[in-house]
Amino acid sequence: MAADRGKIQILKDALYEAARDHGSDQRLFTQRDLLDMQVIPQDNLALLMQVIQVLCDEKLFVGNTTASGLSWRWRSREDAKKYTSLPNPETMLVYAIIDEAGADGIWNRTIKNKLNMADSLMKHCIKYLEQKGYIASMKNVEHPNKKMYIKANLRPSDRATGGPWFTEGELDTAFINELQEIVFDFIKQKSTYTSHGGAAGTTGGQGGGAQREKVPKKGVVQGTIPSHSEDVSSKGTKRSAGEISNDDTAAAAAPVKKTRPSKPQLLPLPAGYKSYPTVSDIAKFIHHAGITNNTTLSEADIQQLVDVLYYDGLVEPVKVNGRKGYRVTRIPKQDPRTCNQRRLDHDPTKGGIITSFMGVEPSASGLMEAPCGRCPVFDMCEEGGPVSPSNCVYFRQWLDGDEVKEQVISI
Repeated sequence: MAADRGKIQILKDALYEAARDHGSDQRLFTQRDLLDMQVIPQDNLALLMQVIQVLCDEKLFVGNTTASGLSWRWRSREDAKKYTSLPNPETMLVYAIIDEAGADGIWNRTIKNKLNMADSLMKHCIKYLEQKGYIASMKNVEHPNKKMYIKANLRPSDRATGGPWFTEGELDTAFINELQEIVFDFIKQKSTYTSHGGAAGTTGGQGGGAQREKVPKKGVVQGTIPSHSEDVSSKGTKRSAGEISNDDTAAAAAPVKKTRPSKPQLLPLPAGYKSYPTVSDIAKFIHHAGITNNTTLSEADIQQLVDVLYYDGLVEPVKVNGRKGYRVTRIPKQDPRTCNQRRLDHDPTKGGIITSFMGVEPSASGLMEAPCGRCPVFDMCEEGGPVSPSNCVYFRQWLDGDEVKEQVISI
């Protein structure tokens, strides 16, 4: 019998190492899989079950029931040692449920319902596991008011923490908005080119917006009105070279009209352009720029930012040669400045409060500027009533061009 125990111990260690070599701790092995490892001699199924039972008793194997039957997965020796060190079966059951929950964690009430355990006993087990450093409490952004627990050596999943967009369980809107502006500026820079138009200057300069007055190239002046001292018959006669040169001098001395310098304008790239920025390009730019030193953003995270810009109508996808790039929308109406420059140049006293500096500024119209849309007594406004268009103070100020101010209307 002792020889049999020694043989089983040898087979147990060999089967455990073979399972580790054939897959991760999440892979499920069936009886056929374990026999195919050629550890059990002559595919002896009874001997295999004895070895598996010893592995389960030592917490090195975890049994699972699937649609195809029984299966097992291996557990690390460190975790197995934690299980065997627990004082009682109740604490072991609590720890096992928290272990099975993985990186998502589990709610304490779920533990209680699964085990049908008294509340005082469950709290005692959880307190013991916390003191031993086996488990830890965590916050879940999907259930902020629930007390969740997770294995102490696990990092909470992005689903539980919200990924890089949450800080201490709270949505970091400032971080998201800043990153969105950076991504938008990068796409705008890579999907457009800047046109500065004609060179600034005067009408007489090179590349100016206007042209100088035309001077007759021939020495015949047609349709001139003769003075009293000239004879009418001189109309249409040739002039001397000196008279023509005097005309050039007079034209050159004509007053010069100044033109405003043309503003830079963004224009779309030509058809067939193949280098629109992709999500991978944006992720590389953010990584090399060191914008998020304390937070690692994957391409999936950048895709979420780009998707928000797409749903807001600020960018649009462009497919060229099988690659999916992005460009900004309404390119000719885009501001060449970056979002940060627009924010620094913005004067709230003139332009009002702007919540976003991405994209094109919304066009204003009479309907949008009319005070009716934000009138505090809109529902009471009617002819013959206490408030009507004929006696509306907001309308009067708007039509007169004065700033609309809040006023108390006595009813």
